[in-house]
Amino acid sequence: MNRANVLVFAGSDPSGGAGIQADVQAIGANGAHALTAITALTVQDNDRVFHVHPVPAGLVQQQAHALTSKMDIAAVKIGITGNRANAEAIAGTIELLRKRNPRLPVVLDPVLASGHGDALSRDDAVQALAPLLAIATLVTPNLPEAAALCGGDRRLETQAERLLKSCPHVLIKGGHGDGDNVVNHWFSRDDHASWTTPRVAGNFHGTGCTLASAIAAQLAQGRSMKDSIAAALDYCHAALRTAYAIADGQRIPNRGIASKDNT
Repeated sequence: MNRANVLVFAGSDPSGGAGIQADVQAIGANGAHALTAITALTVQDNDRVFHVHPVPAGLVQQQAHALTSKMDIAAVKIGITGNRANAEAIAGTIELLRKRNPRLPVVLDPVLASGHGDALSRDDAVQALAPLLAIATLVTPNLPEAAALCGGDRRLETQAERLLKSCPHVLIKGGHGDGDNVVNHWFSRDDHASWTTPRVAGNFHGTGCTLASAIAAQLAQGRSMKDSIAAALDYCHAALRTAYAIADGQRIPNRGIASKDNT
């Protein structure tokens, strides 16, 4: 019984709440298998990021190429890169993969800072993402990230219009908004949809990683973008509703809960 492979570029989180550790769990729960290339070593707990140490770009490429030389890649998920050099190395790897599979889906989670605002890149975080926005299939910013990527503009439609110039699909997440419900908006160059879910009380570590990885896993199995996002949002909401604590502060999404499409 084979599983589709998702190649993940992301940092390592020693708390197990975000980054590579979260990606592996979410991708597995959504029916695919995670192949990992670590871009940065971080010093963090479930609340704060204290230090980020980018892995050298050549080593990022070596990790990925050892995997891609043997294994078929059905989707790519990108989290933090650590710096511009790593972003360029990842973009180069994806260009090579697309020579084999021109339709390879690439999900970019544009993590610009931790939930507390701690920096996650040695370079300007927005500028470091530029090589990846140009090759991503889907970008998944939250509300502050969308504003940062669009020069401070907070108008949803304008953000979507600007981001769609670089990327064919945009999912603007509403978790940082107000109100009892969370509204997530998906835009493509010829379609739009939104999903509304009740807001789960509390603060969580690694929610963005969980959602982006779940979408990548769904895409890796050949599902449409709209269906992949819908399934991943359902999975993420269930993971938050059953989240657990490992210490005071942010809770950990229960990523072990299986996606509805993979039970």
